[in-house]
Amino acid sequence: MPALCRTCLETFDDGRRCPACGSPRVTAHPELFSLSIAHMDCDAFYASVEKRDNPDLADKPVIIGGGKRGVVSTACYIARIRGVKSAMPMFQALKLCPDAVVIRPRMKVYAEVSKQIRALMDELTPDVEPLSLDEAFMDLSGTRRLHGHPPAVMLARLVKRMKDDLGLTGSIGLSHNKFLAKIASDLDKPRGFSVIGQAETAAFLQDKPVRLIWGVGQATQAQLEKAGIHRFSDLLRWEREDLHARFGAMGDRLYHLARGEDHRRVSANAPVKSISNETTFFEDTADPDLLDGHIWRLAENVSDRAKARGMAGRVVTLKLKRANHALLTRRVTLHDATQMADTIYRTARALYDAAGDQGPYRLIGVGISHLVAEAQADRSTDLLDPQAAKRSGAERATDAIRAKFGEGAILKGRALR
Repeated sequence: MPALCRTCLETFDDGRRCPACGSPRVTAHPELFSLSIAHMDCDAFYASVEKRDNPDLADKPVIIGGGKRGVVSTACYIARIRGVKSAMPMFQALKLCPDAVVIRPRMKVYAEVSKQIRALMDELTPDVEPLSLDEAFMDLSGTRRLHGHPPAVMLARLVKRMKDDLGLTGSIGLSHNKFLAKIASDLDKPRGFSVIGQAETAAFLQDKPVRLIWGVGQATQAQLEKAGIHRFSDLLRWEREDLHARFGAMGDRLYHLARGEDHRRVSANAPVKSISNETTFFEDTADPDLLDGHIWRLAENVSDRAKARGMAGRVVTLKLKRANHALLTRRVTLHDATQMADTIYRTARALYDAAGDQGPYRLIGVGISHLVAEAQADRSTDLLDPQAAKRSGAERATDAIRAKFGEGAILKGRALR
């Protein structure tokens, strides 16, 4: 069976240890050197960057997120072992991990590191499709001809360079399509390298829960369970026409994915269509002050990500999910594209007020779309709001202070609610 040492990149026949360097970090699979679709996912990216930049945090639980009423953006694996998860309310995370070091996100830093990782991927293949700052699909079909090595070897070299050059780790999923590659990358984190071959696809998926399907959230999962669909084996009992009749376009997708079929290509130039952030509450709430605080924090996060990417949005969207899972979406097109937290917040808050009292809510989200370059944004003067330019100037000054002295140098009072 073909095998690869991820420590020294030696290739050999099956074995538990590398015959060249003795490392146990060996990946072996019958189709190891014939598969070419990969998904790379950085390990606890934000937290890993913070630990790299501050070695004193190496052995400490680290949570990236807001204040006591905020939520967890991500957490290092030490904190995850204690039960901390992304989108968890901060007060709950601190109960599980009271000794955690909490750090506000530094989106500009993460975006710059993401560019460095992207540069390493671009050296392997022109077919890189980023999903976020810390993960991407890659099609390495021409890798052997281009680099003289099969995709698996080049992927192991990629994560080795990430560790050696950038001080960060990532996990690789290698398969014959995007759906399975993404599943594989999550099988053995951190520092994993998992393979799902064509021959084993049906057997691998057979007993897996349908929540593994990318895009199947709690609401869709509830619909599937109502129809008696819990695992992939349950999906296989349905005819394609029946799935379509019950679930619409999603039914067609479910039919193919249940069989491990995914014909989507890795799209290197797929544009980013939106930037958003949302949070699910530990308890449903209709408290307007609490919701206002969340709207501000979400707007600030969206603004940070937009600024880090050099982008702005013409459309602001507010998403509210009620206790019965009913989803309310409100959006408005701005006269001028924006990346400013103040503008995003004020627009989203107006959308919330216009929605009326329909709570309690279990989830709230804020986003921008119809994206443009930041040079095309925030150029006009709002005659109906003469203080807008002053607030914009203050926000830019705040950004500059945070860039110099750290994200916690200035905290807006609204964020404390």
